[in-house]
Amino acid sequence: MHPYFQQRDVQGINAAHGILTQAWSPIGGITFYRGTGRSTLDDPVILSIAKAHGKSAAQIMLGWHVQERRGIIPKSVKPARIAENLDIFDFALTEAEMTAINGLETGQSGGPVPDDVTLETFGRDIPEA
Repeated sequence: MHPYFQQRDVQGINAAHGILTQAWSPIGGITFYRGTGRSTLDDPVILSIAKAHGKSAAQIMLGWHVQERRGIIPKSVKPARIAENLDIFDFALTEAEMTAINGLETGQSGGPVPDDVTLETFGRDIPEA
């Protein structure tokens, strides 16, 4: 779940059942490392909001998730990025900014179709322990 793939129907079902929605690719990781040509990190709407707050595009997206009351699981192995991901609680997005990010929905995850993920297409050998 990220600004380009918001899954509002899933969020609605989760909310109706008291389930906290979690975003496992909250900054749209699949949109930029799968070579789709479109990156949430380079989105002009997000970059404009980031500039207004003195934050990075990633921080804006993480803040958007938090303000929408979703759990977020950003991934990084770089200490500086991990610290940046945590530095999101000193600003608040305006209603207009939230609406602008909500308007980025494309309905497409950017990743593979779940039914296409098979052992043959995405599998790899697992060595014996």
